Amino acid sequence: MKRLFLALPLLALIPACTPQQQTTGMGAATGAVLGAAVTGGKDTTKGAIVGGALGAVAGSLIGQSQSQPGQCLYRDAYGRQFTAAC
Repeated sequence: MKRLFLALPLLALIPACTPQQQTTGMGAATGAVLGAAVTGGKDTTKGAIVGGALGAVAGSLIGQSQSQPGQCLYRDAYGRQFTAAC
């Protein structure tokens, strides 16, 4: 319960971030919670760290595509990224 009270002030900082930073943070938080839950009682700290890192990457990619309204991020067959109308 103490951890929850320590995390509450951090949630107040979210509106000050850009949309991409918000989705990165929310992805990291969601990934950490899911990573800890999936590992069960074995090693929840390691699961939270790995889940948080993967969630941050996913959130960053999602936030990157949301930063330009009406534009989507695509990859071609060679792995190159480009932006085009959705």
